Amino acid sequence: MGKLNVTMLRYLTKEDFRILTGVEMGMKNHELVPAALVASIANLRHGGAHKVMKELCKHKLLSYERGTHYDGYRLTNQGYDYLALKTLSMRNVITSFGNQIGTGKESIIYVVGNEEQETLCLKIHRLGRICFRNLKEKRDYHQHRKAASWIYLSRISATKEFAYMKALYDRGFPVPKPFDFSRHCVIMQLIDGTPLCQVSEVENVEELFDELMNLIVKLANHGVIHGDFNEFNIMLTSEGKPIIIDFPQMVSTSHANAKMFFDRDVNCIRSFFKKRFAYESSLHPTFDDIDREDSLDVEVFASGFTKQMKKDLEVELGIEEEDEEGEETGQAEEEETPKLPDDIEPSEEKAEKELPDCFDDIPALRKELDEVIEAVDGQTEDPADIQDYSDFPDELSIPRRKGPSSDMCSVTTTSTIAPEIIRSRVKKMVARQSNEAAKKRIKAKGEASATTRSRRDNAATIKESSGIWGWE
Repeated sequence: MGKLNVTMLRYLTKEDFRILTGVEMGMKNHELVPAALVASIANLRHGGAHKVMKELCKHKLLSYERGTHYDGYRLTNQGYDYLALKTLSMRNVITSFGNQIGTGKESIIYVVGNEEQETLCLKIHRLGRICFRNLKEKRDYHQHRKAASWIYLSRISATKEFAYMKALYDRGFPVPKPFDFSRHCVIMQLIDGTPLCQVSEVENVEELFDELMNLIVKLANHGVIHGDFNEFNIMLTSEGKPIIIDFPQMVSTSHANAKMFFDRDVNCIRSFFKKRFAYESSLHPTFDDIDREDSLDVEVFASGFTKQMKKDLEVELGIEEEDEEGEETGQAEEEETPKLPDDIEPSEEKAEKELPDCFDDIPALRKELDEVIEAVDGQTEDPADIQDYSDFPDELSIPRRKGPSSDMCSVTTTSTIAPEIIRSRVKKMVARQSNEAAKKRIKAKGEASATTRSRRDNAATIKESSGIWGWE
């Protein structure tokens, strides 16, 4: 992924951020945002917008890609990072940017500072990293959806984490203090401690074990389960106090699989203490020990993390709740990204099965084919009246009717070609014409045409090098 370089952030103009925001808004319902739509959203002239977008692509803040039916722009991770950092800096939440201090499979951690010279922690959610894309095996991502934007999922993941962190901090849980968030970035307190996975020994193992188990039960009593309560998400301060981090995967105790998540958190701590500190206790909490006293999960949904965001994120995290009568499953199917038609293959089966639904001229061709075959099958000419000319190949022989004069002859519709051969030839013709029509439909035009771009580049090259060719 590489280190985030924020040096260029100071050189971006107002128009640059308008273009980035326009692409971001266009990506809500476009996989690739056309240049005209970006210019319309950014309220800039098309020529000026095109120049700005070209410059942003040069610095890898935007990505220009060729689609099946049209070309367009896509917002890159770095461009999305710049939008979030610009928003946070305008709110005076951060004024300085430091080094990277941590990397996870779903996030990157940086050190930042505010106006009061206080050191804070910036967590950038980065779902879809290369090291965590084997989704079907690890977390059952895309269970019902065939496509999803990683940028969108990163944003709702950050929204969920900030909402839970704020609710837990207000109730006195040992969590970092949240300050603000924007898009997929969360600003929180920088914990002066060490991850529990890097701790080799502690003063009182029994006390630490009991404290962690009490935290799991306390969270459940407030209506939530951490879902990933392990040594990697627990910070240990210099005083030996645990601090919980990482909350995007938290679920409610009313979840259909709440018992499984609760037992998994408990077993993670038990197995770690057994391996690291050789400590094993027969006393550990169970899901039946929960005595719910608060509805923190309901409050979180009311404070910004909407129900639709919950559904989208849980589908991607593989923790989708089973609704009655399959309502959620049906809704997820309705919200699937529309699948673009496949490229038309030059095969007879493809032409016979799919092409009639895609092209209007094929039914007419098929009707003409049926008429030809019907005419061939319906001939009842007398064989004695048919004369074959051996000068032509057998499959192309033209039968002619005998007459009183050799100069006067009439060609009939009777043919020696078998009906199966006629059907095969006409099917190939239909497939060939359909493929040619498909190529014309998917060919990019105007600003998106590669031919137009190459001609402009060639013309510019010739104009700049006129002296070489002897022109004045």
